[in-house]
Amino acid sequence: MRTLITILIVVVAFEHFYFLILEMFFWTKPKGIKIFGLKSKEFAEETKVLAANQGLYNGFLSAGLIWSLLIKDLNISVFFLCCVLIAGVFGAYSTKNIKLLYIQSTPAILTMLLCVLN
Repeated sequence: MRTLITILIVVVAFEHFYFLILEMFFWTKPKGIKIFGLKSKEFAEETKVLAANQGLYNGFLSAGLIWSLLIKDLNISVFFLCCVLIAGVFGAYSTKNIKLLYIQSTPAILTMLLCVLN
């Protein structure tokens, strides 16, 4: 069970590191504009500082999850997974994009449940 939990934590951490890359470096590029469904290149340019800030926070979530694995503390993992879950719920609510809930929150809640049941 511990191996499965570790793999899932790595998946969630990788997912958020990928969000960091997309939001900080690809927000104004065609790939970022398409993935995030942005209105236009101009809109992307106007909001790139906000996206970079958002990407940085995703990086902190990723770093916290990796740190929790390095120190082998599932309580820290659960804390950061809870943060990911809340971010996903809020993101889905605030953007009216339910897909965010599935992409971000589902892996986090599944992993968190396994941690708690372990």
